[in-house]
Amino acid sequence: MKQAILAEHGSTSWSDILSRAIASALPRIFRFTDPVDYEPPAATSLAAEAAAHGRETAEYAYDCFLEDRGQRLFYLPFLNYAHGNLDDVHEMLQHPDTLYGLSDGGAHCGTICDASFPTTLIDLWRRGSRSGKRIPLESAVRNLTARNAEFIGWRDRGLIKPGYLADLNLIDLAHTGLPPPHVVQDLPANGSRLLQSAAAYRYTIKSGRVSFQDGESTGELGGRLVRGERGAPSGL
Repeated sequence: MKQAILAEHGSTSWSDILSRAIASALPRIFRFTDPVDYEPPAATSLAAEAAAHGRETAEYAYDCFLEDRGQRLFYLPFLNYAHGNLDDVHEMLQHPDTLYGLSDGGAHCGTICDASFPTTLIDLWRRGSRSGKRIPLESAVRNLTARNAEFIGWRDRGLIKPGYLADLNLIDLAHTGLPPPHVVQDLPANGSRLLQSAAAYRYTIKSGRVSFQDGESTGELGGRLVRGERGAPSGL
């Protein structure tokens, strides 16, 4: 079976650009570490490891895919990693026209885990990238909260001030590193998605009510549907 699959992989002519890019991406595919390293060096790619062991790349990768009883997940930085580092990402994050946020809407929930972005942002850029580029914690928090609220027109949140919504996260900065994602099948028709746990959030507070404590839901649902702009608290 192994030889048949490898032969098919080597002889397949991929008709679309996306499939072709993924099929030839072994020099840019990495094992997930724990905690996850989202800026892995080129020497740790599957192709580089295969060369170091004197083995053919696809055959070596096949064996890697069988690790962890076939549950091994791998990291493929598909975009914004052309130079093998996150320097370009740092430049974009620092641009004055950039807003921090999520825009995928769950369309690719079996291949990416966007929900971990805010935690990764705080962890990675607070500590600094491999080249030493950093984003101060206060700047990261402002861009995740107040700046987005200002842009959307929600003037009743995003700041810790009297009269504003008490939307807060109490974060243990010593534990912002994330473990690798894991696959769950809890969507309709047993559809799969990636989840990633976070240990850093001691309390998540929405409108003054603790909704999560140490990553576990308290059952408090303090939010509600909001349409349109929200004015600033009266008197402010």
